[in-house]
Amino acid sequence: MAGVLLMAAAACGGSGNGGDTSASTAPSGGTSSEASKGGLKVGLAFDVGGRGDKSFNDAAYAGLEKAKSELKADIKELSPAADGSNRGELLRQLADAGYNPIIGVGFAYGEDIKKAAEEYPDIQFAVVDSASNAPNVTGLLFAEEQGSYLAGVAAATKAKSGHVGFVGGVENDLIKKFEAGFVAGVKSVKADAKIDVKYLTPDGDFSGFKAPDKGKVAAEKMFQDGAEIVYHAAGDSGLGVFQAAAAAGKKAIGVDSDQRQTVKEANLQSVIMTSMLKRVDVAVFEFVKAFQGGAKGGSNTVYDLKVDGVGLSTTGGEIDDIKDKLDAAKKDIVDGKITVPSKP
Repeated sequence: MAGVLLMAAAACGGSGNGGDTSASTAPSGGTSSEASKGGLKVGLAFDVGGRGDKSFNDAAYAGLEKAKSELKADIKELSPAADGSNRGELLRQLADAGYNPIIGVGFAYGEDIKKAAEEYPDIQFAVVDSASNAPNVTGLLFAEEQGSYLAGVAAATKAKSGHVGFVGGVENDLIKKFEAGFVAGVKSVKADAKIDVKYLTPDGDFSGFKAPDKGKVAAEKMFQDGAEIVYHAAGDSGLGVFQAAAAAGKKAIGVDSDQRQTVKEANLQSVIMTSMLKRVDVAVFEFVKAFQGGAKGGSNTVYDLKVDGVGLSTTGGEIDDIKDKLDAAKKDIVDGKITVPSKP
């Protein structure tokens, strides 16, 4: 695989962001060929955007597919309504159909999974990006700020003017972790760097993750003002950031998955200097594998730089020349010499 985590011991497939598929307006899903009765049955409920977002959801699905191929699991995935209002209903559908464990993709599932876990105490649940809140729930968390720090180091090193930008989909605590790490990484290289920051929607309005038009407008303004590289943590809206970069002849940094591999348009692939990898695929697969081995919930697993849970992709070779610098920054974080802030 061309894009891998810096210094990673292994890589498994995930999908990138900036997609061309909108969220379903009604629940939809697919099931693998039936496993033998009583076998491993894994259910997964996507975040808004569903499968095909070329980012967060697709990365989760890659882990689910790996569970199907390597653990012989019977799998089923469901996508929520466009406004995400039926998340709880999806969890109950999977539970009533006998799926165990069940995974909710995205912090917005936190409260719904808490309720479902109380209703179905014999089923194990996991939630991505939200802490465990019940004895039968496992929180799958990531040190997004650490991976974003490396993205900031790369951006500041590559941007001759020291002017870069960050586009966040929704102004909430999770996406602010990306901003905080990125800004810290940039300033570790150039203390006087100029960093433009724009959030597409306020906290609670998740439409910012599926508004490529807004992403494009935000990035266009940054490029017009002189930014050389823009990093996004904006879900489907990242497609607009890439489009703006292509039009301006500038560069962008993707998120969640190796977007240079997954964005279909060749003219957009070439503007993606690197992507901050968030190994949701690994988290999903490892949770299912642990469940199969008898593990129970009630705890959180954090995927950080130490376990290569986050990192940078290298597809295209555009950061190969600064690998030593990035590896040194990673080592300092892992060794505790650098503490990356999680709040701006």
